[in-house]
Amino acid sequence: MTKLAMTEKATLGGGCFWCLEAVYKDLRGVSAVMSGYAGGHVVNPGYKQVCAGTTGHAEVVQVDFDPAEIAYADLLRVFFTIHDPTTPDRQGHDIGPQYRSIVLTHSDAQRATAEAVIAEIAAQKLWPAPIVTQIEPLTVFYPAEPEHHDYFARNPFTGYCQAVVGPKVAKFRKTFAQRLKRAAVA
Repeated sequence: MTKLAMTEKATLGGGCFWCLEAVYKDLRGVSAVMSGYAGGHVVNPGYKQVCAGTTGHAEVVQVDFDPAEIAYADLLRVFFTIHDPTTPDRQGHDIGPQYRSIVLTHSDAQRATAEAVIAEIAAQKLWPAPIVTQIEPLTVFYPAEPEHHDYFARNPFTGYCQAVVGPKVAKFRKTFAQRLKRAAVA
């Protein structure tokens, strides 16, 4: 008798969704990652609308994962390593509310776990300033347009991917090498 995998969803925003998507696609226990928009007030927004900063939405990824392989808390530990959770409405040169640090929870248990992991990260003083990550219940997730799916894999040599996405992926692969789906390429 084979064991059926149970999947859960996590929805996270920490700057450009291309960075988060590229990292989580490499994480063991993750079966799917979708870039999109959440946390705002405009129905079915597009990329240009979200980039204008007036929709209230953040660029996010929705991660399907098997909690028997990777705990939600560990997904969050990766999240808090690969982006700066101390800068409101920005990640590096990406500025605006669409780039805020946000955890959109799917349950009360996820909220409690997110609060506990933030307290853990703060106590470890991994960041030089207070964590400003928002925690809100997910109301709706809008998938991004197809050109944003697998962006890093399809466009590794663009300037943004080389300057921003690539270094975050490299940091993740070095820090979490034991959690990669496959051995990291040297």
